[in-house]
Amino acid sequence: MSENSNSNNKKIDVLLKEKPLKRRSFLKALATAGAITFFPGKQTKAFAGTFTDKKDRKGPHLTWEKFFQKYYKEMTPEDKKRVFERITRETKEYYGVDITLADPQPIPGVKFVFFLNLSKCNGNRRCVIACQKENNLDRSKAWITVLEMENGGFDFEKSDRHYTGIVPKDGKFYLPVQCLQCDNPPCVKVCPTEATWKEKDGIVVIDYDWCIGCRYCQAACPYEARKFNWKTPEIPQDEINTNQNYLGNRIRPRGTIEKCHFCSHRTRVGRYPACLEACPTGARKFGNILDPESEVSKIFNTKTLFVLKEELNTKPSFFYYFD
Repeated sequence: MSENSNSNNKKIDVLLKEKPLKRRSFLKALATAGAITFFPGKQTKAFAGTFTDKKDRKGPHLTWEKFFQKYYKEMTPEDKKRVFERITRETKEYYGVDITLADPQPIPGVKFVFFLNLSKCNGNRRCVIACQKENNLDRSKAWITVLEMENGGFDFEKSDRHYTGIVPKDGKFYLPVQCLQCDNPPCVKVCPTEATWKEKDGIVVIDYDWCIGCRYCQAACPYEARKFNWKTPEIPQDEINTNQNYLGNRIRPRGTIEKCHFCSHRTRVGRYPACLEACPTGARKFGNILDPESEVSKIFNTKTLFVLKEELNTKPSFFYYFD
């Protein structure tokens, strides 16, 4: 690493020790520190994200209009309408499909949780494929990682995430990992632009238009749940899910972070997550933990549950159990 790079990293660390900054203030401070340079009208790099014009674009581009967009939580309905129209237009221009872009809100009195029965999961990975299609992922990427592990222990160092062949294998069990929607999420705490936050129904969301691609949240997540878009997602046109959510499954631009959001475009309107519906063994359970009559409440009260890396006090909303 060059001396200049080390100097810039130190300047960024100093900025992050200050109180949280708004996106424009943060990048303005970075520019002042010499960590990035703006050249209006030309391509400019801000971490891994880019500003480009249409003559030099690889996928939907980050325009000045998008960059100076208001913070999501401060948007008026009129602001959102204009932004949604822009995203719909850009998706049509680049991917050739008409989408319906919505903004479903958390349901009052609902706290979503996920349960996974490891006695039933057989490692078939149908949940992974369903998630890819439902959430408009590049087909080389997955938000769900299924680990093949030896019976009798949880040795993550020896787990195999690239297993092949017929499943389940003798002497093995399978542990799917995705975003756990933590109640104490370290990823949210380190975001310098407040582009990610936890909502009232327990879902941790990301505003992709405010994400600057610094990847601090990715480094902070102990579950490897956050993924970075190194390139514009490549999705077969006839497989694009046109039912999209601004803070959820809309197609993410290059240079941004993405992750599971409990299929918020489905679950906030009374449907199950796509991974649950695709599971052929019934290993996945999802619902409102605040409803004492819900299936997840009954599991919570009758099963011995555990969470991953409990010692970190992240307080996940994703639980595992055995029959």
